Amino acid sequence: MSIYVGNLSYEVAENDLKEVFLEYGDVKSVYLPLDRETSRIRGFAFVEMENDAQEDKAIESLDGAEWMGRSLRVNKAKPKPEKGADGGGRW
Repeated sequence: MSIYVGNLSYEVAENDLKEVFLEYGDVKSVYLPLDRETSRIRGFAFVEMENDAQEDKAIESLDGAEWMGRSLRVNKAKPKPEKGADGGGRW
């Protein structure tokens, strides 16, 4: 499982986010996607923790929490859809 963290400040760094989630257990990875054109943080991240119990505790504690002047949206990340799985696309 992975955690989606939304409504992040554009000033956040991976280490900042990791430090927050370390309060709830061992952090395996933090991924902050960047905008392709501007190389700026896109305002959301994905965090993976050591086990589901730690992730559940972090989600419960941090969803709606105020951090860096923003109200966080924290929930279980949805699996990335496979390309072409929605039936759309070009021929």
